[in-house]
Amino acid sequence: MLERYEVETFLTLAEELHFGRTAERLTVSTGRVSHIVKKLERRIGAPLFARTSRVVRLTPIGRQLADELAPLVAGMDEAVRRATDAARGVTGTLRVAFLGEWTAPVLLRAVALFGERHPDCRVEVHEAQLSTTRSGLLDGSTDVLIASYPFDGMTTGPALLSEDRVLAVAAGHPLTRERSVSLEVLADHPVVQYPTVTSVEFKRDRTPERTPSGRAVPKGPAGNTFSEMLSLVALGRGVLPVGEHTRRYYPRPDVAYVPIHDAPPIERGPVWLASNTTTRVREFVRAATDANPR
Repeated sequence: MLERYEVETFLTLAEELHFGRTAERLTVSTGRVSHIVKKLERRIGAPLFARTSRVVRLTPIGRQLADELAPLVAGMDEAVRRATDAARGVTGTLRVAFLGEWTAPVLLRAVALFGERHPDCRVEVHEAQLSTTRSGLLDGSTDVLIASYPFDGMTTGPALLSEDRVLAVAAGHPLTRERSVSLEVLADHPVVQYPTVTSVEFKRDRTPERTPSGRAVPKGPAGNTFSEMLSLVALGRGVLPVGEHTRRYYPRPDVAYVPIHDAPPIERGPVWLASNTTTRVREFVRAATDANPR
């Protein structure tokens, strides 16, 4: 068995590839780092690092060991954190956010129930912006976000909201004379695009590159915010598939909405970073589910 300090030293050096920076991070001497690495190499029977006067790099065996050890250590750390959270109870601060006006009531109902169940945990609520939803989850400024699916790269809880899709078009657009349209019409009109920071799977779901029959969908201009995207629609620069509640929460006389009869519904619910699955997060997702039965 490897000692924890040996694993920590090896993984830190595998990340830094520099003995000085590794020693600084671990608050030990470079000689101590070198001693531990040599001890590991003797135990394994092969070099883990190739060293020169200027460069430190992993050997193939070293890379294999790092790739296999890293997730195991992360899992151990997460297990300890979960146990600590359970022992302490649900306390501290939970940062939650909503994206889109329609999700705000869902979040507020969840916050109210969570507060009743866990009065010792402080909940901070804010509205997220389209361009910062992912970065907020990654940097920890948001613990749980109520947003629409798919949200690739994140853990998503049970869907709490569902709505049909409609096509946003400029008022007076020929499609406003239709009772409903098919997704196939996207091949006949430029489609306004989401910001470049939006995840790939989300854009593929909302603004697909091809129709169900395989026809190419022309790309229109991109907006930086949802309101800006609707403004592009109003200017006649393109059409945009959206949820039916858009007409209620973003009412505009210069935009009309036509039902799409062959599109799946849009679903929304809690989103969070897998490595941030704390007791607080799990309890909030449970409260959100209980407070918003479908």
